[in-house]
Amino acid sequence: MDSLYLYFPVLFLVLYIISRHFLKKLQNLPPSSFPALPFIGHLYLLSKPFHRALFKVSNSYGSVVFLQFGSRPVLLVSSPLVAEECFTKNDIIFANRPDFLSGKYFGYNFTSLAWSSYGEHWRNLRRISTLEVLSSYRIQTLSSIRSDEINYLIRRLFRVSIESSEKIVEMKSSLFNFTFNVLSRMIAGKKYNGENSKEAMLFQDISKDTINTTPKANILDFLPFMRWFGLHSVEEKMMELQKKRDNFMRKELDKHRRLKTSGYFPSAEVVAGKKKTIMEVLLDLQKTDPEYYTDETIRNLLLILLQAGSDTSAVTLEWAFSRLLDNPEILKTAQTEIDNQVGQDRLIDESDMAQLPYIRCIINETLRMHPAAPLLVPHLSSEECKVAGYRVPCGTILLVNAWGIHHDSTVWEDPEKFNPDRFIGFDSVKEGCKFIPFGSGRRGCPGENLAIHVIGLALGSLLQCFEWDKPNSEIIDMSEGTGFTISPKVQPLLAKCFLQPHMVKLLSEI
Repeated sequence: MDSLYLYFPVLFLVLYIISRHFLKKLQNLPPSSFPALPFIGHLYLLSKPFHRALFKVSNSYGSVVFLQFGSRPVLLVSSPLVAEECFTKNDIIFANRPDFLSGKYFGYNFTSLAWSSYGEHWRNLRRISTLEVLSSYRIQTLSSIRSDEINYLIRRLFRVSIESSEKIVEMKSSLFNFTFNVLSRMIAGKKYNGENSKEAMLFQDISKDTINTTPKANILDFLPFMRWFGLHSVEEKMMELQKKRDNFMRKELDKHRRLKTSGYFPSAEVVAGKKKTIMEVLLDLQKTDPEYYTDETIRNLLLILLQAGSDTSAVTLEWAFSRLLDNPEILKTAQTEIDNQVGQDRLIDESDMAQLPYIRCIINETLRMHPAAPLLVPHLSSEECKVAGYRVPCGTILLVNAWGIHHDSTVWEDPEKFNPDRFIGFDSVKEGCKFIPFGSGRRGCPGENLAIHVIGLALGSLLQCFEWDKPNSEIIDMSEGTGFTISPKVQPLLAKCFLQPHMVKLLSEI
């Protein structure tokens, strides 16, 4: 008799799992993986990197899957048609963000552009970002900063190609310094001096710690009871990091105000022909409406632009060079296009990019294979809705696996092959959500235009000026980092950099 009591917990667990499974079917919820375990739900299905693990789930259960991550319901989408339904028909319903710890600490208690849910506050932030901060006009007026910074990087690599016997460049830091300097000068008019800049190194460390802390925070987002098992320190780390991030931008604002009061204008304004920096634009707006354009709102916007803009662009450039070094024939095709369209007597300018469609194809193919945010930023349903004919409850987290859509063999032919030719004549409007590295709908990334300008100029310029090769005969390590919102290379890329013979005279004069 006593032995029967031992079976009761097991029997209860089995009945609990089976009843929940059939209850979901009766509720017309999307297909789900079986079983969902008590407390953890379907988290046992996850492994690193998350986007690959979730792609396997979709391959097993369908392009629309209803999961339970701890206590939170999750809708996993890996179909372009269903993603388009979420971002068009149900766009407003899914235009919200879950209350993740990243939004609480790094998003100024869910008031930042990235983490604020849909409403008047978010609409105002979006309007500021698209019309004032990241408009085509603002990007164009500050184009000389990008040209100046790519010239600085070219000069540095020019010295490496001449003076170094090994001619090896650590691409990760070189590319991050370029993108960081571009963004910091556009934002604050401040010139950082590459690796020697304490500010640049400080922010790079903050950015790296932020990326490394986020996956641990995601555990608490889904399993809050893990605080009792040693993960309470994660929140303390996030609070400490946010203080560093906020203090960094606070000091930049204070410096800018002091310089302006003293009548001194930052050097970037002179370079940009006296055009206003983004920080100045926001401070001018603050004069017209100080209650709304608070210092916190300004710091909030500038931090998102600086961190997201510099990190994601640098990561994409590193992936692009990694793929090109493994595909030298594609690299050569790009260089031939540059020689034919630009020539060899001047450097590429941003205005040339329209005449270099193959460069854009390389960028798109890199973003297809390695979207900077493989799972996009999570969305949250504000009310019950229908997706692909299934009922989706209010409060469901939406995860769109952009990486999975980009690697689906039913969507893309031979998806694991790096083939920029597939984007020749590609029409992103007609193709819908087949290609969504920047998201879609009203929560799509407002920095897409700037990112393409920065990445395109850097990639075209470095291919025009130098020959590139792998440091040895080994295949380049393409291992990906983990995380819901960014996927960098695990092993920083090393590349051999050789000066193009016909560029010697031109580069010696810049």
